[in-house]
Amino acid sequence: MKTLLLRLEGPMQSWGTTSRFTERDTGLEPSKSGIIGLICSAMGKPRMENSGDNGAWPQLSRLTGLRMGVRVDRPGNVGVDFQTAGGGKFGLRKYGVARADGSGCDTVMSWRYYLQDASFLVGLESDDYKLLQTLHVALSEPVWPLFLGRKSYVPSTPVYMPDGLQDGGLIAVLSRYPLSMSMAGEKVEKVRVILDHPSDRGGEVRVDLPLDFALRRFGVRHVRVEWIVVSGF
Repeated sequence: MKTLLLRLEGPMQSWGTTSRFTERDTGLEPSKSGIIGLICSAMGKPRMENSGDNGAWPQLSRLTGLRMGVRVDRPGNVGVDFQTAGGGKFGLRKYGVARADGSGCDTVMSWRYYLQDASFLVGLESDDYKLLQTLHVALSEPVWPLFLGRKSYVPSTPVYMPDGLQDGGLIAVLSRYPLSMSMAGEKVEKVRVILDHPSDRGGEVRVDLPLDFALRRFGVRHVRVEWIVVSGF
Protein backbone atom coordinates (compact mmCIF):
# COMPACT_ATOMS: atom_id res chain seq x y z
CA MET A 1 0.00 0.00 0.00
CA LYS A 2 1.21 3.53 -0.86
CA THR A 3 0.08 6.98 0.23
CA LEU A 4 0.58 10.23 -1.69
CA LEU A 5 0.87 13.37 0.45
CA LEU A 6 -0.05 16.96 -0.44
CA ARG A 7 0.60 20.03 1.70
CA LEU A 8 -2.18 22.64 1.62
CA GLU A 9 -1.12 25.80 3.39
CA GLY A 10 -1.76 29.46 2.70
CA PRO A 11 -3.15 32.75 4.01
CA MET A 12 -6.61 31.90 2.62
CA GLN A 13 -8.36 28.67 1.58
CA SER A 14 -11.97 27.85 0.76
CA TRP A 15 -13.51 24.41 0.33
CA GLY A 16 -17.21 25.01 -0.25
CA THR A 17 -19.59 22.16 -1.06
CA THR A 18 -23.13 23.53 -0.83
CA SER A 19 -23.41 26.98 -2.43
CA ARG A 20 -22.98 28.48 -5.88
CA PHE A 21 -24.61 31.90 -5.71
CA THR A 22 -24.48 34.90 -3.38
CA GLU A 23 -23.39 33.07 -0.21
CA ARG A 24 -20.27 30.95 -0.75
CA ASP A 25 -19.53 28.56 2.10
CA THR A 26 -16.35 26.82 3.14
CA GLY A 27 -15.82 23.53 4.94
CA LEU A 28 -13.42 23.33 7.86
CA GLU A 29 -11.08 21.11 5.83
CA PRO A 30 -10.44 20.35 2.14
CA SER A 31 -13.25 18.57 0.29
CA LYS A 32 -12.67 15.55 -1.89
CA SER A 33 -14.01 17.39 -4.92
CA GLY A 34 -11.51 20.18 -4.23
CA ILE A 35 -8.56 17.79 -3.96
CA ILE A 36 -9.51 15.83 -7.09
CA GLY A 37 -10.00 19.12 -8.93
CA LEU A 38 -6.54 20.28 -7.83
CA ILE A 39 -5.01 17.05 -9.12
CA CYS A 40 -6.85 17.41 -12.43
CA SER A 41 -5.40 20.93 -12.76
CA ALA A 42 -1.91 19.58 -12.15
CA MET A 43 -2.38 16.99 -14.92
CA GLY A 44 -4.15 19.37 -17.31
CA LYS A 45 -7.16 17.04 -17.35
CA PRO A 46 -10.25 18.78 -18.83
CA ARG A 47 -13.59 18.91 -17.05
CA MET A 48 -15.29 16.96 -19.82
CA GLU A 49 -14.65 13.25 -19.46
CA ASN A 50 -13.62 11.31 -22.61
CA SER A 51 -13.09 14.49 -24.60
CA GLY A 52 -10.77 12.87 -27.13
CA ASP A 53 -8.10 12.20 -24.55
CA ASN A 54 -7.21 8.72 -25.86
CA GLY A 55 -6.31 7.60 -22.35
CA ALA A 56 -4.01 10.56 -21.70
CA TRP A 57 -5.45 11.01 -18.20
CA PRO A 58 -6.87 8.63 -15.59
CA GLN A 59 -10.65 8.38 -15.56
CA LEU A 60 -12.38 10.43 -12.88
CA SER A 61 -13.71 7.24 -11.28
CA ARG A 62 -10.12 6.08 -10.67
CA LEU A 63 -9.28 9.33 -8.94
CA THR A 64 -12.38 9.37 -6.75
CA GLY A 65 -11.63 5.74 -5.81
CA LEU A 66 -8.49 6.83 -3.96
CA ARG A 67 -9.03 6.74 -0.21
CA MET A 68 -8.51 10.23 1.20
CA GLY A 69 -7.51 11.44 4.63
CA VAL A 70 -7.01 15.03 5.81
CA ARG A 71 -4.81 15.84 8.79
CA VAL A 72 -5.64 19.21 10.30
CA ASP A 73 -2.27 20.53 11.45
CA ARG A 74 -3.61 24.05 11.97
CA PRO A 75 -7.39 24.61 11.62
CA GLY A 76 -7.16 28.35 11.05
CA ASN A 77 -10.09 30.74 11.52
CA VAL A 78 -13.17 31.35 9.42
CA GLY A 79 -13.37 34.76 7.74
CA VAL A 80 -15.80 36.34 5.29
CA ASP A 81 -15.46 38.79 2.40
CA PHE A 82 -18.34 41.03 1.37
CA GLN A 83 -18.12 41.62 -2.38
CA THR A 84 -20.16 43.39 -5.03
CA ALA A 85 -20.38 43.01 -8.80
CA GLY A 86 -21.62 45.92 -10.85
CA GLY A 87 -22.85 49.31 -9.74
CA GLY A 88 -22.04 52.78 -10.96
CA LYS A 89 -21.09 53.51 -14.55
CA PHE A 90 -18.56 52.29 -17.08
CA GLY A 91 -17.90 55.43 -19.08
CA LEU A 92 -21.36 56.83 -19.76
CA ARG A 93 -23.03 53.43 -19.61
CA LYS A 94 -24.55 51.99 -16.46
CA TYR A 95 -22.61 48.93 -15.35
CA GLY A 96 -24.03 45.92 -13.53
CA VAL A 97 -25.20 42.31 -13.71
CA ALA A 98 -27.96 41.82 -16.28
CA ARG A 99 -31.43 40.89 -15.04
CA ALA A 100 -32.92 37.63 -16.30
CA ASP A 101 -35.79 39.44 -18.04
CA GLY A 102 -33.41 41.76 -19.88
CA SER A 103 -34.94 44.88 -18.36
CA GLY A 104 -31.66 46.29 -17.08
CA CYS A 105 -28.88 45.53 -14.65
CA ASP A 106 -28.32 45.49 -10.90
CA THR A 107 -25.57 45.44 -8.33
CA VAL A 108 -25.14 41.90 -6.98
CA MET A 109 -23.81 41.33 -3.47
CA SER A 110 -22.08 38.18 -2.23
CA TRP A 111 -20.62 36.85 1.02
CA ARG A 112 -17.62 34.56 0.56
CA TYR A 113 -16.36 32.53 3.51
CA TYR A 114 -12.81 31.22 3.78
CA LEU A 115 -10.23 29.78 6.18
CA GLN A 116 -7.40 32.01 7.38
CA ASP A 117 -3.88 30.68 7.97
CA ALA A 118 -4.87 27.00 7.94
CA SER A 119 -2.50 24.10 7.26
CA PHE A 120 -3.53 20.63 6.10
CA LEU A 121 -1.73 17.44 5.17
CA VAL A 122 -3.80 15.43 2.68
CA GLY A 123 -3.13 11.75 2.01
CA LEU A 124 -4.40 9.65 -0.92
CA GLU A 125 -4.07 5.91 -0.37
CA SER A 126 -4.01 3.20 -3.05
CA ASP A 127 -2.34 -0.06 -3.99
CA ASP A 128 -2.06 1.33 -7.55
CA TYR A 129 1.52 2.58 -7.34
CA LYS A 130 1.64 3.63 -10.99
CA LEU A 131 -1.36 5.93 -10.57
CA LEU A 132 0.03 7.60 -7.44
CA GLN A 133 3.39 8.02 -9.15
CA THR A 134 1.67 9.70 -12.11
CA LEU A 135 -0.07 12.13 -9.76
CA HIS A 136 3.13 12.82 -7.85
CA VAL A 137 4.98 13.75 -11.05
CA ALA A 138 2.07 15.94 -12.20
CA LEU A 139 2.11 17.89 -8.93
CA SER A 140 5.82 18.61 -9.39
CA GLU A 141 5.21 20.26 -12.79
CA PRO A 142 1.55 21.33 -12.90
CA VAL A 143 0.02 22.11 -16.28
CA TRP A 144 -2.40 24.66 -14.81
CA PRO A 145 -1.93 26.80 -11.67
CA LEU A 146 -2.77 25.17 -8.36
CA PHE A 147 -4.93 27.04 -5.87
CA LEU A 148 -6.63 26.35 -2.56
CA GLY A 149 -10.30 26.21 -3.47
CA ARG A 150 -10.51 29.57 -5.27
CA LYS A 151 -8.25 30.90 -7.99
CA SER A 152 -7.10 33.88 -5.92
CA TYR A 153 -6.12 31.67 -2.96
CA VAL A 154 -2.58 30.60 -3.80
CA PRO A 155 -0.48 28.27 -1.62
CA SER A 156 2.28 29.78 0.53
CA THR A 157 4.03 26.37 0.58
CA PRO A 158 4.32 24.09 -2.48
CA VAL A 159 1.53 21.53 -2.71
CA TYR A 160 4.09 19.11 -4.17
CA MET A 161 6.23 17.32 -1.60
CA PRO A 162 9.45 15.69 -2.90
CA ASP A 163 9.09 12.89 -0.33
CA GLY A 164 5.30 12.82 -0.68
CA LEU A 165 5.05 9.31 -2.12
CA GLN A 166 5.27 7.18 1.01
CA ASP A 167 5.18 3.47 1.77
CA GLY A 168 2.35 2.46 4.07
CA GLY A 169 -1.36 2.96 4.64
CA LEU A 170 -3.14 6.24 5.19
CA ILE A 171 -3.29 6.27 9.00
CA ALA A 172 0.30 5.11 9.43
CA VAL A 173 1.69 7.74 7.06
CA LEU A 174 -0.40 10.59 8.47
CA SER A 175 0.64 9.59 11.99
CA ARG A 176 4.36 9.53 11.33
CA TYR A 177 4.87 12.42 8.92
CA PRO A 178 6.17 15.56 10.73
CA LEU A 179 4.02 18.62 11.23
CA SER A 180 4.45 21.63 8.98
CA MET A 181 7.66 23.61 9.50
CA SER A 182 5.50 26.73 9.77
CA MET A 183 4.31 25.37 13.12
CA ALA A 184 7.75 25.31 14.72
CA GLY A 185 7.45 26.45 18.31
CA GLU A 186 3.76 25.64 18.58
CA LYS A 187 2.74 23.04 21.15
CA VAL A 188 0.61 20.35 19.51
CA GLU A 189 -0.41 17.14 21.28
CA LYS A 190 -3.10 15.69 19.01
CA VAL A 191 -4.51 16.62 15.63
CA ARG A 192 -7.83 15.88 13.97
CA VAL A 193 -7.95 13.53 10.97
CA ILE A 194 -10.91 13.12 8.61
CA LEU A 195 -10.88 9.77 6.78
CA ASP A 196 -12.93 8.20 4.00
CA HIS A 197 -15.12 5.54 5.59
CA PRO A 198 -17.14 2.65 4.10
CA SER A 199 -20.77 3.66 3.64
CA ASP A 200 -22.07 0.44 5.17
CA ARG A 201 -20.40 1.31 8.47
CA GLY A 202 -22.09 4.64 9.00
CA GLY A 203 -20.04 7.75 9.46
CA GLU A 204 -20.66 11.40 8.65
CA VAL A 205 -22.10 12.23 5.21
CA ARG A 206 -20.38 14.67 2.85
CA VAL A 207 -21.80 15.48 -0.61
CA ASP A 208 -18.44 16.20 -2.22
CA LEU A 209 -17.62 13.15 -4.34
CA PRO A 210 -17.18 14.44 -7.91
CA LEU A 211 -19.10 12.41 -10.50
CA ASP A 212 -18.94 14.88 -13.39
CA PHE A 213 -17.11 18.20 -13.17
CA ALA A 214 -18.56 19.46 -16.45
CA LEU A 215 -22.15 18.94 -15.27
CA ARG A 216 -21.33 19.76 -11.63
CA ARG A 217 -22.68 16.44 -10.38
CA PHE A 218 -21.55 15.22 -6.95
CA GLY A 219 -22.25 12.09 -4.95
CA VAL A 220 -22.24 11.14 -1.27
CA ARG A 221 -19.07 10.30 0.63
CA HIS A 222 -18.89 8.93 4.19
CA VAL A 223 -16.15 9.99 6.58
CA ARG A 224 -15.09 9.39 10.15
CA VAL A 225 -13.08 11.65 12.47
CA GLU A 226 -10.14 10.51 14.57
CA TRP A 227 -7.56 12.21 16.77
CA ILE A 228 -3.94 11.10 16.39
CA VAL A 229 -0.54 11.90 17.88
CA VAL A 230 2.02 12.80 15.20
CA SER A 231 5.79 12.93 15.01
CA GLY A 232 7.72 16.08 15.87
CA PHE A 233 8.88 18.79 13.52
